[in-house]
Amino acid sequence: MTYCVAIKLNAGLVFLSDSRTNAGLDQISTFRKMIVYEKSDDRFMVLLSAGNLSVSQSVREILQVEQLKDHEDSDAITIWNARSMFDAARVLGAAIRRVYDRDGAALKQSGVDFNVSLIFGGQIKGEGMRLFQVYSAGNFIEATTETPYFQAGESKYGKPVLDRVITPHTPLDEAAKCALVSMDSTLKSNLSVGLPLDLVVYEANTFQTDKVVCIDENNPYFRMLHGSWGQKLREVFDSIEDPMWNGETTEVPLMIQSSRSRPLKKITTPQEKLI
Repeated sequence: MTYCVAIKLNAGLVFLSDSRTNAGLDQISTFRKMIVYEKSDDRFMVLLSAGNLSVSQSVREILQVEQLKDHEDSDAITIWNARSMFDAARVLGAAIRRVYDRDGAALKQSGVDFNVSLIFGGQIKGEGMRLFQVYSAGNFIEATTETPYFQAGESKYGKPVLDRVITPHTPLDEAAKCALVSMDSTLKSNLSVGLPLDLVVYEANTFQTDKVVCIDENNPYFRMLHGSWGQKLREVFDSIEDPMWNGETTEVPLMIQSSRSRPLKKITTPQEKLI
């Protein structure tokens, strides 16, 4: 299992992934789930992967040489010459299908699902930034204003804070902080996600970045964030009034039985009636 998140903002893109892979309680390993494809002053792309490790590694390798042709006499499209991120995502889809054609039947025969989930985003000169979520069949969807982020892997624990904080107008640094909080929540609740983390922050129209960070347990900022987030959550929780069960004075009363609420029906067993 793993957890990856990517966020598309007006100001740029944020990518974050963990590096834990496990095939059982006693088979835990560290593998990077992020790879950056960069061509100076022309394109900047990031791929995040979750799912079956052998499948995702094969896809990553094939992607660098995969060619896609719309017609027999047309020029081959690769991620290095694609004129749009949409075409680059199509090349990624073709790479997934190639791996499936090669390994799918053998995996099925061994009782292993062909399972891979990818997030692919970046910018190619001549168009704006784009972000895609790519599935095992090679099909994909694109991030929108209403849905500016994608998750892969163990996503449920880190989703609430993203939903509450992220909008297209969120500043890059704030979005990076939100992604790290989302990851910290996942680390707290799921042992199959673990350090170190890989973080990339990309500013729009730069086609490069120097904000590439590997975060381990000794990273001072992540240690501060981990402690502060837990403490602040507790403080906010404690500041909310406890429910009032008997109609005590409170600004927001919670009354179990009132003229405006339908009381719950209590069912008793015959044994309870006899008592």
